[in-house]
Amino acid sequence: MTIDPVVVHERLEAVFRRVFDDDSIVISNEMTADDVDDWDSLEHINLIIACEREFSVRFMTAEIAGLKNVGEFEAILRTKLEI
Repeated sequence: MTIDPVVVHERLEAVFRRVFDDDSIVISNEMTADDVDDWDSLEHINLIIACEREFSVRFMTAEIAGLKNVGEFEAILRTKLEI
């Protein structure tokens, strides 16, 4: 079963809003931790765990260690979901 990329993006944005407790967050491909208040190393881990739960996937450390922005993360997520 494949998931529409737009739905993935919307669900990912909802995860960001929950993790950072900020309903005004609008994610973009270029967004980085510098763009979100309170996005520190602990919240990064919480974000990854929340995404794993939301999408029923598992990320390997090597997959997420060198990510530069949300767009790269979403691309890995979409690959895991076989979109």
